[in-house]
Amino acid sequence: MTPILEARGLTAGYGPSPVLHSLDFAVPAGGVTTILGANGAGKTTTLRAVSGLIRATGEVRLAGERIDRLAAEDVARRGVAHVPDGRGTFVALSVEENLRLGAYTRRDPGGVARDMERVYGLFPVLAERRRQQAGTLSGGEQQMLAISRALMLRPSLLLLDEPSFGLAPLIVREIFRIMRTVNESEGVAILLVEQNASLALGLASRAYLLETGRVVVAGSAAELGANDAIRRSYLGY
Repeated sequence: MTPILEARGLTAGYGPSPVLHSLDFAVPAGGVTTILGANGAGKTTTLRAVSGLIRATGEVRLAGERIDRLAAEDVARRGVAHVPDGRGTFVALSVEENLRLGAYTRRDPGGVARDMERVYGLFPVLAERRRQQAGTLSGGEQQMLAISRALMLRPSLLLLDEPSFGLAPLIVREIFRIMRTVNESEGVAILLVEQNASLALGLASRAYLLETGRVVVAGSAAELGANDAIRRSYLGY
């Protein structure tokens, strides 16, 4: 399958010492890829490097075109939507205002209005709270809002950083169910960083395992999930 995203020799960090060391990975068009690893392995840094939030060297290509030299706003304009860890909702704004901010790069008011209703259909609880201040939502509702705001960009690639963190299992299952629906029915490719390895491997078709900023294992999600040695040594289940 043709990749929507390819990284070659991706190296990045926050100071003189790099966190990532020449990573190679790819996300197939319309597919789901997960990056797994312990805390500090470089998973979040990988997403930040792809979306242009930190300086990086190496090549990052979106649909064959280099985006590694672009500012974060220009990466977003190309169709890359990033849902960061911690959700990043604008707590003083309403649910609807947050969603409109997600569409800030778009110039099609009619399409934005239709997509507003589309995400309300995916997350009906947000429709009920559309005028409510985002900071008063529960943790699960704020995560739903963060994902919905990213979908308002109409992305070709969605970067998800720890979407299950701090949420009740029932909410997590619902969020992952909706992510599968978005991927399968709308063809949005997903690059997922997730501590819950079992959950991530159940959604993804391809997986990369990081250790201290390097890829140590890569393969199909089914292969990694079935490998007892990898599960015990790296995935914790």
